[in-house]
Amino acid sequence: MKQARGALAMPANRAVRPSSPPLWTALGVALAAVGCAPPGPKAPLFATDGMRSSMVVGNTLDARISFLRAGNPAGPCVVLVHGTPGSATGWADYLTAPPAGADVVALDRPGFGASAPGGAMPSLAAQAAAVIALLPKDRRPVVLLGHSFGAPIVAWAAAHLATEQPERSVAIVMLAGSLDPAQERVHAMQHIGAWAPVQWLLPRAIRNANAELMALKPELEALGMILPSITAKVVIVHGTADDLVPVANVAYMQERFSGARCITTVLLEGQNHFLPWNSEEAVREALRVALESSC
Repeated sequence: MKQARGALAMPANRAVRPSSPPLWTALGVALAAVGCAPPGPKAPLFATDGMRSSMVVGNTLDARISFLRAGNPAGPCVVLVHGTPGSATGWADYLTAPPAGADVVALDRPGFGASAPGGAMPSLAAQAAAVIALLPKDRRPVVLLGHSFGAPIVAWAAAHLATEQPERSVAIVMLAGSLDPAQERVHAMQHIGAWAPVQWLLPRAIRNANAELMALKPELEALGMILPSITAKVVIVHGTADDLVPVANVAYMQERFSGARCITTVLLEGQNHFLPWNSEEAVREALRVALESSC
């Protein structure tokens, strides 16, 4: 295993850290009131116009999924999976300037953005079904990058591919990933946010994010049982100052990805949870490493 501590330190979301969990109800109301939002891409709002498509995903999900696509349609496929809440447009910087030669896909996860359903889809298996459905059918190499809540979804997808498509070259990037169930707690405010008279006052994204996070711990416990089956190349990138998803998740991932082809760990000294936007150079370097055929 290769570990580089701070090797990619650059100019530096999910909820309040899992060990003192997210107050999405309070945060949702407060953010809406003051017009604030987490960091986002530098690209303008219209930058992804013309990139959007959609498809119906059956089986576990049975919903129409909206996604953005850019780059080389014949190249290795990179799928970008946002956290909670979030949307595909959060990856605009990586879509407008995709990694050289790569086919880049960013989806609105089920329950967010322009994707169905209207309500939450807390199942990691169902979320992973949307990711898997977007992969090219010719089984070219794929890189799955998940940020925050997107990371366990990517891991679930990788476990599925290890069983169903073992010949396929797969790499996964865990970007500020929340995988350790021991780090998860449900705060009392989340229960209030889930109360029907309250939840319908909240924006859809906040309502669905709260539902996902309340169900996350048992979902992660189930995921933990299958993590050793993942044979992909694994790249872990985490900020040491992440107060939303603790860096303790890194040790858990290093232990549980025991079947991985290889693991590269990059700890970004002093960096927080918003790595896709505050540490773009480090994220691009992680994608470069993941796209390499060798370990």
